[in-house]
Amino acid sequence: MKKRLLFVCLGNICRSPSAEAVMNAYIKKNQLNDEFESDSAGTGGWHAGDKADERMQRHALRRNYNLTSIARKFDAKIDFDKFDLIFGMDQQNVNDLKVLARNESDLKKIKSITAYCSRFSNYSSVPDPYYGGDDGFELVLDILEDACEGLLNDLT
Repeated sequence: MKKRLLFVCLGNICRSPSAEAVMNAYIKKNQLNDEFESDSAGTGGWHAGDKADERMQRHALRRNYNLTSIARKFDAKIDFDKFDLIFGMDQQNVNDLKVLARNESDLKKIKSITAYCSRFSNYSSVPDPYYGGDDGFELVLDILEDACEGLLNDLT
């Protein structure tokens, strides 16, 4: 049975779809498609139905990550049952997910993605690049590559 991973940020248009794409690339590269699948969602629903932010898509494509997911709002009634592990991109996302948790089992699934960083271990969150410049989008990808590599090593 596949281990299902869910990456969650605020609007599901920058950080979490990038985490999903990076993790999917690492899963494919390591030939682990039969073992893992990943998805993404946002704690807020105002971007539901939208593609990932164009700037994030552009930066991701430079690194050969294709952000294909469509934004959706996290659904506690479905997602806690469907996913084995749920990763918040920052402490606010983690806190928001914990508030939505229905029980101890749900709470145990919630993790901070940066806990898996080694090279960027000084970051306690993946900073939201939405209101910044190009450097912010690059930093998001740097941190997520590190975190997803660490996560995959931890899970295999």
